[in-house]
Amino acid sequence: MRAAVYLLKILAFLLLGYSMLWGALALWFRLPDMPALKLAVIAVFLVPGVFASIHLFNGKTWRSILVYIAGFVLLMVWWNSLTPPTADDWAPEVARQVTGTISDDELTLEGVRAFEWRTQDDFTEVWSNRTYDLSRLETLDLFLSYWGDPRMAHFILSFGFGDDTYLAWSVEVRRLTTGTYSPLADFFKENPLVIVAAEEFDVVGMRSNIRQDDVHIFRIKANPDNLRRLLEGYVADANSLAAQPEWYNSIFTNCTTVVFKTMAALGLNAPFDWRIIVNGYLPDYLYEHGVLNTEYSVEELRQLGRIAERAESEGLTAGYSKAIRKGVPSP
Repeated sequence: MRAAVYLLKILAFLLLGYSMLWGALALWFRLPDMPALKLAVIAVFLVPGVFASIHLFNGKTWRSILVYIAGFVLLMVWWNSLTPPTADDWAPEVARQVTGTISDDELTLEGVRAFEWRTQDDFTEVWSNRTYDLSRLETLDLFLSYWGDPRMAHFILSFGFGDDTYLAWSVEVRRLTTGTYSPLADFFKENPLVIVAAEEFDVVGMRSNIRQDDVHIFRIKANPDNLRRLLEGYVADANSLAAQPEWYNSIFTNCTTVVFKTMAALGLNAPFDWRIIVNGYLPDYLYEHGVLNTEYSVEELRQLGRIAERAESEGLTAGYSKAIRKGVPSP
């Protein structure tokens, strides 16, 4: 009996510690940018938690825990009152949220991006309205853009309509012109979410040719009905986001979580796999489920799908999409 009580106290101690750490970070990132104020509020929040943690093991428990719980409830009321901004000084490449309508087989999108990139700071903004014939939807390609750590990559899906016409979709951080990307800060409502629909020479080419990321393409096996359902899901999510902004979250609402919807649309109802989260290894997962071309090994597909040399040779031109697919096995 004593052992069980002691284990419960250990569990309560760990929960207290986690909630205190989370609450302190939430206050630090979301309170006004005045360090003295932040530290003072964090101290007021943490003191009852410290006493509650100590009192867990000396018998003086409930009063201090109730005081801490009351403070934590107030923190959560404040936290849930934070709403994403609808207008701000957004970075140009995420200034617009694409929206779309579907009538029979006709998809019309407003706000498709086709920037002409020369450097990361030198580019021509191009936004346009586009119409696509869903009856001609034929292919699906996965781009993984590795920027350093081989375990994690940015996830982009591109739908092919024949005649080398492609529409790429990317879920991104909607950062400010002066903003930077921080996975820790974005766990605490730092930036909103944005869904980008773009030409490949823009959203993929900016990563392969301008930022010099290590970008790979993998051609996906899927039937037209599943492709259409997946694309319609992107359009619905984009429209929803335009109507009601959401916070970007480094874990729960980012490009990786789109993978779950993709797997479902492709008919993959396999149990959860860690490679869906650590998406640098996503090709291994897809290969095991027969979604990629299994006439090659997954390592051969990685090498054949590395687009750097072809992308650099072609440049960010109208022929970019065709060039980066040369020699890449179809599914």
